[in-house]
Amino acid sequence: MKKSLLIFLFGIFSAFTVFAQETIVKGSVLDGTTGEPIPNVTITIEGTTISTTTDANGEFQFETIVPLGEQVLKIEKTDYVTKRYPIVVNEGQTVDISGMTLDYDSSDKKDLFIISISDDNLNSEDDGLTDNVSGLLQSSRDVFLSAAAYDFSATFFRPRGLDNANGKVLINGVEMNKQFNGRPQWANWGGLNDVQRNQVFAMGMSPNDYTFGDLAGTNNIIMRASKYRKGGRVSYASANRSYTGRIMGSYSSGLLEDGWSFSVLASRRYGDEGFVDGTLYDSNSFFAAVEKQINDKHSINFTSIYAQNRRGRSTAITEEVYRLKGNQYNPFWGEQDGEIRNSRTRDIVEPILMLNHYWDISSKTSLNTNVAYQFGKIGNTRIDNGGTRQVTIDGQTAYLGGARNPDPAYYQNLPSYHLRFDNPTAYNYEQAYLAEQAFRNDGQLDWDALYLGNAIVRAQGGNSIYAIQEDRIDDKQLTVNTILDTEISDRIRLNASLNYRSLKSENFAELKDLLGGTGFLDVDFFAEETDPDSTIGLEAIAQSDRNNPNRIVQEGDRYKYNYEIDADVISGFAQAQFKYNKVDFYLGANLSQTTYQRNGLYENGNFPGAQSFGKSEKLDFSNYGVKAGATLKITGRHLVDVNASYFTKAPSIRNSFSNARQNNNIVTGLESEEIQSVDVSYIFRSPIVKARVTGFYSGFQNGSDIGFYFTEDLAGLGLDTGDAFVQEIMTNIERRHIGAELGIEAQVTPTIKLKGAASFGQYTYANNPNLYLTSDDFQGELRFGDGTTNLKDLHIAGGPERAFQLGFEYRDPDYWFVGATSNFFSNAYVDASGLRRSANFTTSFDGQPITDFDPDVARELLKQEQFDDYMLVNLIGGKSWKINDYFVGFFATINNVFNEDYRTGGFEQSRLATYDRVLEDKSRDNGEVFGSRYFFGYGTTYYLNVYLRF
Repeated sequence: MKKSLLIFLFGIFSAFTVFAQETIVKGSVLDGTTGEPIPNVTITIEGTTISTTTDANGEFQFETIVPLGEQVLKIEKTDYVTKRYPIVVNEGQTVDISGMTLDYDSSDKKDLFIISISDDNLNSEDDGLTDNVSGLLQSSRDVFLSAAAYDFSATFFRPRGLDNANGKVLINGVEMNKQFNGRPQWANWGGLNDVQRNQVFAMGMSPNDYTFGDLAGTNNIIMRASKYRKGGRVSYASANRSYTGRIMGSYSSGLLEDGWSFSVLASRRYGDEGFVDGTLYDSNSFFAAVEKQINDKHSINFTSIYAQNRRGRSTAITEEVYRLKGNQYNPFWGEQDGEIRNSRTRDIVEPILMLNHYWDISSKTSLNTNVAYQFGKIGNTRIDNGGTRQVTIDGQTAYLGGARNPDPAYYQNLPSYHLRFDNPTAYNYEQAYLAEQAFRNDGQLDWDALYLGNAIVRAQGGNSIYAIQEDRIDDKQLTVNTILDTEISDRIRLNASLNYRSLKSENFAELKDLLGGTGFLDVDFFAEETDPDSTIGLEAIAQSDRNNPNRIVQEGDRYKYNYEIDADVISGFAQAQFKYNKVDFYLGANLSQTTYQRNGLYENGNFPGAQSFGKSEKLDFSNYGVKAGATLKITGRHLVDVNASYFTKAPSIRNSFSNARQNNNIVTGLESEEIQSVDVSYIFRSPIVKARVTGFYSGFQNGSDIGFYFTEDLAGLGLDTGDAFVQEIMTNIERRHIGAELGIEAQVTPTIKLKGAASFGQYTYANNPNLYLTSDDFQGELRFGDGTTNLKDLHIAGGPERAFQLGFEYRDPDYWFVGATSNFFSNAYVDASGLRRSANFTTSFDGQPITDFDPDVARELLKQEQFDDYMLVNLIGGKSWKINDYFVGFFATINNVFNEDYRTGGFEQSRLATYDRVLEDKSRDNGEVFGSRYFFGYGTTYYLNVYLRF
């Protein structure tokens, strides 16, 4: 069936082809400032896949058949402002456009991408709510995608409702997306702006030379030593968003006479805190690449990246906390000895080593083979307040200790907790007032109290009750791939690749700091005997590792959990591109095999034997995909572009094991996700106006997701036994993304450009997914009613669904520029609780239906919250000077000029999850105790970069 479909598509496209006679288009490109020829400039005939590059003399000539009529040449090179030249191609004639100029781009807008994406994604406590696809778009010249990358990204706007896991990031053709969650780890190459300017972006599922791709596009960062312009750059940046200062220096040799080339970079980013209080920043980045051109056919490049990043984190807060402390509040930090100390830091050190071989087999065929190795760690710290000591009472083992939650924003520290009663007394109001004043005037983590608590227990011969735990992921990954690019004829081009990735991932908790204590007892203080038939006893159940019971751990020791994940992926990809006068089209396909296996190194007391210790069942997923598309060139100015795809994706490691930290259990009902997509674009281009309008649809089936939280309201477990820390597993998730996007710009004068962008989308659940819970507080899998949650037609959280922009840019011939954009956002929604929308919501603790249940009231309680609309105004400007052989300049931006207050995301808490408890909480006169938690956008922020280029 599929073979017949491909033959049919080929026949349809072939029927529309019209051939043009060969003619000649040639010219040259010069530096607009120096008048020197510019090599390696890419010249593309817009709306086609026809392109070429200038030689060492800045000259070019198309060596293939070019379309006749009105065409537009796009002239682009890294570090220069792209230009577009209209031409008319007549049959049998030569078009010579020598002397075209390019001006150096001093705007340095990729620095904005680094701040907006890679840094912000390190800041939040919940990556799933903040990961942003906009980083993929930084190299795109498309008007709409540029707006999404630079102006929309601060709101965590997701083009077409997609996140990072739906896009691919490559370096030198090697995929960088993590196998753990499918997302790129931006910090792995953060702080390397100067050597990341050469990028190739393919929008959506459109053809690219390296991989099958994904819905959010593919971005290949080219970091070859020979591809960097000869010269150096030194810069200093100041900002108040994530870091407060950045120093960077780089130098590239260009291609030397003996065939060698090299490039190096070093940078440091730092700050005691960014816009959000207590979010320290400490990062050092180094890059080195060296390449040897052996002869005209062979070249070998070695690239090394070291990007260390330590960052203080923040979290979502409730409406009550926001009203008391504002959008810069962060409960994770407090002062210790007069210094800011954040209890939750993320430390990433994962160096990348890469060897690339480039082989030009012939003038029309090349083979690129790559070997990459990445290793290192990701560590996330937090306070462990479960310290205890072992005692024997009446011959029975017991564990005494544990400590109060030290979070200053803990619900019992807030006024609403003291006023939660139907008729608060004067005493309640007094306690609420004292709590409010204490929180307003301080409200930060009390480090001294933690040390004091440990000191008191230590004096009594006990272990630490407080400690700093670091959750570690230490990965070692080997990647080998080979990429073929060949022109079968003037009209047919073939791309193919084979890829292999092997991951060994160590996952464990490390005791980072005893906070003045002498040791920490490695048991679960909250352990309970949940199985009435259990014969192993509480002492064994409480053990993190039954093979090493009641172990006292010291700083640097592993404890709590310790396991490995082995993952292997083998994939192949092939793509054919066909170029004709009136239509270009492509066909592509891929195959992949993915395997995961957990190996437990601890035997967890709650899951004895093979349930947690040793190797799990091996997961095996076979996946495939097909895609096709065409560009119909109605005239030189009017084009229609169509892309369609169907493919399957293996679930990520994160969503394959229900609770990998404790056991070997596989997610029940786990399947590969199925994805279909189609988009249709109308493209208009003229020397003055460039525009694109696109309609798109994406459908997802068999998705899966896992969440972790504490709840008090599990129905059917009996009175006062419905509280548990649970894993919420959702499978069979169906989603529907539909909408349209527009980008338009007009060069109304040689110096003034007007631009606009718009996105209108609707991203919803298309079914009621399956939901079940697991926990060490109860046996087996807990399901409610028919085992589903009523999410159908609710919106998928992830930034605003609608975004609109109007802006302008002025570029003066004297090398200064200013610009401004006004950006409007709407239709953003809170992340809905799955547990509240299951049958648990209507069921009492005894398993019976809740009495006095009112469907109309319930409908109002479960109505998905929509955030308020808002508008952000951004300003940009810069200036550059040429002083002898040096270029000096600056670039600055001010975001959210009018200090607009807005929410970028949020989620409903599932702590209360039954009708009566939710109704009670939402009906409180003095505010909810367990209301939704929100992420807030930044107020007015700035970025200033000063540089010297030579």
